[in-house]
Amino acid sequence: MKEVLEYLKSCGTFYLATEEGDQPRVRPFGAVCEFEGKLYIVTNNQKKVYAQLEKNPKIEICGMTKGTWIRVEGEAVHDSRREARVTMMEDNTAALSSMYTVDDNLMEVLYIQNATATIYSFTAEPKVIKF
Repeated sequence: MKEVLEYLKSCGTFYLATEEGDQPRVRPFGAVCEFEGKLYIVTNNQKKVYAQLEKNPKIEICGMTKGTWIRVEGEAVHDSRREARVTMMEDNTAALSSMYTVDDNLMEVLYIQNATATIYSFTAEPKVIKF
């Protein structure tokens, strides 16, 4: 999981895919952290992405850096604990501080469970990481 975390951080921006009815939805994300050995993402509970995740927690994340790319499949699980939000904010202050505060009732953190990450390259075999 640590390798996946570092890879996503190195991307700067990565893309999260959900579904809405029969339509895929993809949007840029940039904040990610590790808390209690799990990979976390963050969003606003007023956004459509949050409603989509509540209806169907299956996601896919994709990012690219230095000629390789990663695809992470899994399920997003809501974590309502303040400690998880604090960790996300501490690890991503520059990106999040203008949008959220830990207790604003907007910031939602989710961890990825049953995850499989695959790192691809044009020159090497794919590397699979399950977490």
